[in-house]
Amino acid sequence: MKLDRLILSNFKNYEAADLALCGNVNCFVGNNGAGKTNLLDAVYYLSFCKSYFNPVDSQNIRLGEDFFAIHGYYGDDVASCILKKGQPKQMRWNKKVCKTLMEHIGRIPLVMVSPSDQGLITGGSDVRRKFVDGVISQTDHNYLDHLIQYSKALEQRNRLLKQMWEDRLWEEEQVLMWDEQLVRHGEYLYTARERFIEAFIPLFWEYYHSIAGAEEPGSIEYQRDSRPLEAQLTESRQADKFSQYTTCGPHKDDFLFMLESAFPLKKFGSQGQQKSFALALKLAQFQYMNDRLGVKPILLLDDIFDKLDLLRVKQLVALVGSDRFGQVLLTDTQPGRVQAIFDELPQLEHRVFEVKKGSVYDVGR
Repeated sequence: MKLDRLILSNFKNYEAADLALCGNVNCFVGNNGAGKTNLLDAVYYLSFCKSYFNPVDSQNIRLGEDFFAIHGYYGDDVASCILKKGQPKQMRWNKKVCKTLMEHIGRIPLVMVSPSDQGLITGGSDVRRKFVDGVISQTDHNYLDHLIQYSKALEQRNRLLKQMWEDRLWEEEQVLMWDEQLVRHGEYLYTARERFIEAFIPLFWEYYHSIAGAEEPGSIEYQRDSRPLEAQLTESRQADKFSQYTTCGPHKDDFLFMLESAFPLKKFGSQGQQKSFALALKLAQFQYMNDRLGVKPILLLDDIFDKLDLLRVKQLVALVGSDRFGQVLLTDTQPGRVQAIFDELPQLEHRVFEVKKGSVYDVGR
């Protein structure tokens, strides 16, 4: 997968931009706040129909304007995301409007790596579930459908539990109706997540060892209730009645990152270990998607060189610029560091762009 050209209109701090990208490493350099990350976010929009950083679409329209438009040219295909104030967001594929956003997701495989990924380690279980669900959904559309249907049934069951509590009227047959839906879709989620972790762990450790430079033992553990979901729901029904929400199921799962198979990384890992874990998770995500889709996703690296020495930065750029990966877009605040790396890696195809307050200048190879 390769993005040849990116065109922006009124997106965030850009009035207009038109970039021609190379097929390997594209680097955006400039001061903080200049708009480097906004360029990566525009590319992310074209894959996922939403921002990686701001869930409120209207806030991504340039101040004082009433619309934004993003166009990406991928070989012979064109993807567009257009939002006008007061109207639904439109995704277009080769100028044809997608009937639903879900119709578009998965066409342009992409992996984003940013400093916020530290939340995968330090955040709550919902952050880790969202990561796993996102990876599987890009490679298994059946999973995405079951996930959506499970979430709808869960919302309806929780609403019913709350309403019955307020009405002081317990109607078990209605609860059982939603239990059937949860079981039907939830068991698929359990099985798919188990298969994912089994295939993902070897890829993860390969990248972690490469990044950390050490054979540190550890594990990723899928934490779930091992009982069939039907049995869980039956045994928790009284607890759910008084709690007024569903206390068991795939929406309660977690994925634990462990050091030496005994110590939670969240509590005992150093900042360096946590950062290496998070980066390895994203690179393993790339490999997992590549293996299953037969397509190399676009890789976005946002400001990940902070607190890394020049040697580590060079090793990382050499890794993602190798044949193992495809097109890479990255940001950095230090033009001199970028130039030094490319001087030492002359064989690496690259293009450098200087970003200044919403303007982008192609400074070449």
